Amino acid sequence: MIKLAPSILAADFSILGKQVKIIEEAGVPYLHIDVMDGSYVPSISFGSPIITSIRKNSKLVFDVHLMVEEPIRMIQEFKDAGADIITVQAEACTHLHKTIHQIKDLGLKAGVSLNPSTSLNTLDYILHDIDMVLIMSVNPGYGGQVFIPNTLQKIRDLKEKALKANATFDIEVDGGITQDNVNEVLKAGANVIVSGTSVFGGDIRDNIDRFNQAFRSFKKENEVMDG
Repeated sequence: MIKLAPSILAADFSILGKQVKIIEEAGVPYLHIDVMDGSYVPSISFGSPIITSIRKNSKLVFDVHLMVEEPIRMIQEFKDAGADIITVQAEACTHLHKTIHQIKDLGLKAGVSLNPSTSLNTLDYILHDIDMVLIMSVNPGYGGQVFIPNTLQKIRDLKEKALKANATFDIEVDGGITQDNVNEVLKAGANVIVSGTSVFGGDIRDNIDRFNQAFRSFKKENEVMDG
């Protein structure tokens, strides 16, 4: 199933609650929440209090991406704040396997994110432990960047790796995805699409509808090919 995960990094924080409600009413399943510590990445975004505040009024799946050093220190905090999925950067974890299992032991889904230059081989010993792999299609830290084309081959390679290992997990992609290039990303094998500027920039409902149209076109195209 294809899922859209709007990234609130691009939201208007003066009306964040209102915009989250618009997304939920539009039928979007996930809300992507980037947490940045100013150390692993240069930017600082927000912490658990923001998540706690919007959790009170939302039933969306909170897809929390911890772009922080040694995220194992913060897993309980973000679980308590309302996270449903916690994704950690492979490059930021001294003990990646331990970090993944701590997330799962708390009853949450666990994801691992890879930067553009990080090899898929990093996942070799945890393929059967994870619920999602997040492929970064830009270098993390800032919104509004341009999609890196080489990411498409990386998604294809990850899909093949999963099939060979008989491993099942979602493939999420984040960075520079628009209604114009999302079809290519889906064709490569992704099924969870993160988008910030292309959702929150302008009319949110219209932007979501355009993504949904692209998803429907992709599904229809694949049904014809399978037929």
